[in-house]
Amino acid sequence: MAAWKQILFALVVLVVAAAAWLRFFPGAPDVLARWGIDWVYVATRPAETGAAKQANVGNGGNRRVNVVALAATSAVINDRLQAIGTGRANASVTVNPYSSGRLAELLVESGTRVEKGQIIATLDSETEVIAQDRAKLVLQDSQNKLDRVKSLRASNAATPVAVADAEVVLAVAKLVLRDAELALQRRSIIAPIAGTVGILPIAAGNYVTNQSAIATLDDRSSILVDFLVPERFAAAVKVGAQLTATPIANPSNAYTGTVSAIDNHIDEKSRTLQVKAKIANPADSLRAGMSFGIIMKFPGETYPAVSPLAILWGSDGAYVWQIEDGKAKRVPVRIIQRNSETVLIDAEIDSGDMVVTEGTQSVSEGGAVRNAGEEQRAADAAEGS
Repeated sequence: MAAWKQILFALVVLVVAAAAWLRFFPGAPDVLARWGIDWVYVATRPAETGAAKQANVGNGGNRRVNVVALAATSAVINDRLQAIGTGRANASVTVNPYSSGRLAELLVESGTRVEKGQIIATLDSETEVIAQDRAKLVLQDSQNKLDRVKSLRASNAATPVAVADAEVVLAVAKLVLRDAELALQRRSIIAPIAGTVGILPIAAGNYVTNQSAIATLDDRSSILVDFLVPERFAAAVKVGAQLTATPIANPSNAYTGTVSAIDNHIDEKSRTLQVKAKIANPADSLRAGMSFGIIMKFPGETYPAVSPLAILWGSDGAYVWQIEDGKAKRVPVRIIQRNSETVLIDAEIDSGDMVVTEGTQSVSEGGAVRNAGEEQRAADAAEGS
């Protein structure tokens, strides 16, 4: 094919593509208007019949475009927080002995409910019993010596220094006895909290140290749920705020809880805030480690609401066409929330303002428009009367 034919064919393709763009692209009039060549769009529009011309002519001979516009309303944003949290016991303690020795006896079983201060296991204590008995004898002997010295002092047969020395010996003997009693007491392993005993990791007869875990106690009277809150909710979450927690494994049951603690800083990497909630567990149906779906509702702000058909997109973002004094005005918007029938937006639009929903492809900035929908409603009302 000759070069001039290739050039001619390319020009024809470009002209056809440009015409299709002008005809079918909704934002073509706006783009041409910004370029200052909106006359191109008018020149490429199909010829109108006499009736259409009459319908599109208004005051001053300006072209009026038929559109359908609906009044903007106002709606409250559905501000709801959803998160996934992990539950843990209200208190959980791993019990370790104070000293090393042979585990003589386990007094509880897995699943047993124990009270604070209850003995759950004992270590061999023969050495400690002997030390306690020896300390008692030393204490008794020291007391007898002090009594004799005091008697001698009454008859001036002993000096005040001797009395003071005997008193010191007695005080030391008392301390030795207290130390022996404490050592014997610590051979009994007691529960530091009230709770339920977990699986016992050790059996009687084993040698243990102060690093050995004897048992794990969980206080499940309430469950604490840790979850992360996005940064935008940080100011809305307050201690004492109510929430709903639903176990992921059993979504048919929902529990009501409250926020019990809030971290004092936002994580720089995830941009989230750690929050702790407390859920009552009177039936003991919840366990530590369970995952929960957390839902919190907040009083939302009121925003203008328009039809989803009114939202258009340009090179600078979303916008709508507002009808003001019979002319179209382009209003930039920021989408806040999409619902099934409306879109909440942040824009300089008040409730009741007319916003174009159909015929947006023919609207231009400052162009005259006629709300065909309003005329149709007026005609229907006239027929009904």
